[in-house]
Amino acid sequence: MVLPEQAGFLGDGSLCVLLQPDAGSGAAFSVRGDSATQYTCMLLSYVLENKSGREEVVMKLKHLESSMSSGRKLFRLGNMVHAIVVARQSNQLPELVPRFCLTVSNLNKALYFVCDMLLWVRSVGLFPNIDKKKWRKRANKCYYYSLVMNLAENLYELCCCMEQTAQTEKAQKDLPPCGQRVRSFVSHLTGGLQPFLLLLCLTLRRHPPLLLDTLKNLCDLSSPLDRLGIYKTNPGVIGLCGIISSLVGILTVASPSLRLKH
Repeated sequence: MVLPEQAGFLGDGSLCVLLQPDAGSGAAFSVRGDSATQYTCMLLSYVLENKSGREEVVMKLKHLESSMSSGRKLFRLGNMVHAIVVARQSNQLPELVPRFCLTVSNLNKALYFVCDMLLWVRSVGLFPNIDKKKWRKRANKCYYYSLVMNLAENLYELCCCMEQTAQTEKAQKDLPPCGQRVRSFVSHLTGGLQPFLLLLCLTLRRHPPLLLDTLKNLCDLSSPLDRLGIYKTNPGVIGLCGIISSLVGILTVASPSLRLKH
């Protein structure tokens, strides 16, 4: 089963509403294109910010970045409902670890969208008394917990795939030197870091969806880490990570076979 959440949670928290595996691909490309544009503007404005004579360009880039971010606010209500639906689907997975991690992840996504919706309601003046700082921090925490759960599930999948790869390599006869080193790693757990890294590279090469999903989650993590003060970076790093995450998202929409399946 392909969980829709694996295909849609963008670096800024936007979620493409894809209730059917092949539905809404045009909307998915549109949302991910907007996300890529937003992070490109963020990166360029950071690079040009300290250059003299570029003030007007930087101002226009920041305005475009803000416009791209505001445009996706319209997806928030649907995203919240979708996250709840996907959490229910995740709860039906047969394996305990993916079931727990993905269910908790999607529940945190739903809470994130609730917080984000409240912030949007405040920004349009409907409820001006909402504490913006408090709810923004709550939103970032929910986003952070969701990504941590996604990465925990990625780690579990990676361990399972590495074990499978090691067993496959061990079972082969007349192995080339590369395979012999993997077999040596399997037979001697104290073989050191090099055999482990070799096995890791072989596993990721054989499982591109897992590689892309892990890369996307790691890139998405840069934003909440910075906003929560856990690991401070700068808009340039966040923009670059956002671009990578958006491009991975576009790639998985263009080629569904690259989506991580459960």
